This record gives sequence, structure tokens and C-alpha cells, in this order.
Amino acid sequence: MTTLTPDAVRPATHAKLRILATADRLFYTEGVHTVGVDRIISESKVTKATFYKYYRSKDALIVVYLQGRDRMARDFLASLDTNCDTPEQRLRGVVNEISAQVIRGGFHGCPFINAAAQFTDPAHPVRQAVSAHRDWYGRSIEDMFRGMGHARPGDAADDFFLARDGAFAGANLGDPIGAHTALLRAIQRVLDESGA
Repeated sequence: MTTLTPDAVRPATHAKLRILATADRLFYTEGVHTVGVDRIISESKVTKATFYKYYRSKDALIVVYLQGRDRMARDFLASLDTNCDTPEQRLRGVVNEISAQVIRGGFHGCPFINAAAQFTDPAHPVRQAVSAHRDWYGRSIEDMFRGMGHARPGDAADDFFLARDGAFAGANLGDPIGAHTALLRAIQRVLDESGA
């Protein structure tokens, strides 16, 4: 996905935006546990007091980072609703975006999967943010399959999600072309079941 921009996190102060933009970049490229608060403060060019004025803890910042990534995904799907005439076109738009992501330079996997791997307690706010995103995303994909008349839209959405997660992991582990082509094959099989 793309990097957060001030438009994606309005309203906020300039310092708050710098902190979040810095955290977004570092968390995505290096991992949420690897990057410490002191580094975020230093690279954001804010004081420790300013950091804690806006974010009571690093975990709170991680949740806001994930909420920003969730908002970008929601905005993307909303743009497909506006620009595509059919559920199949919307679904193919999602596949095209995933395909573009996995072969793009600087791709480091799914920020939600990456964060979930570092927070194992399902009751932790980070895991709850991950679950909220994945639940919404899964329902959205299921609705697209339902709109296409798929006989088992829930199963199709599960298959889609598994192919997506596999492509994200495969590309992050070093085989973006293989992940890209496997994703396209897997999704085409699911689409074929619906007659698309």
C-alpha cells in the first residue's frame, strides 16, 4: 500500500502528522517491534513531550498506524465502487492492485499480517485493529462474490483471502514474480467457479 499522507490522517497538527508519517514508513519497512520510540522521535524531529502529547504509548501509535492503513484500503475500495460498474470489475480492480503491490519495489508484505505476527494476544489493541481490518476486508470481498452470483461467496472470499495473504508473504520473502503469477492463477480459479 502507499505511504500515509496528511490527507489520509486529517485533522491533526503538523507534529502529529510528522510522527505518524515517520512511524508509518519505519513500521512498514522495518517492523513495529524493531523501531523504537526514540528513533521515531528523532526522525520526526519532535520532542519526547510532543510525542507523548499525541500518543500515550508506542502501542497506541501502532494502532493509529494500522487504522491509517485500514482507511487507505477502505478509500481504495470506495474508489472502485465509484469507478467500476460491476462486482466483477471491482474484484478485478482489487486483484490488479494486489498484483501491482507485490511486484513494486519497496514491498514489505501486508502491514496487518506483519503487525499480527508481533502481537500474539488476540485481546491486544493491535490485534483487535488487525482483526477489524481483516473482518471488513473479508466481508467486502464476500459481497463482491455475492454480487457476481457465486454459489458460495463466503468460501470464495476465504480462497481469495488465502491467495492474497500467500502472495503478500511470498513476495515479501523474495519471490514477487512467483507470488504475482500464483495469485493470478488462484484468483482465476475462484472466478471460474462463479462463471466470470
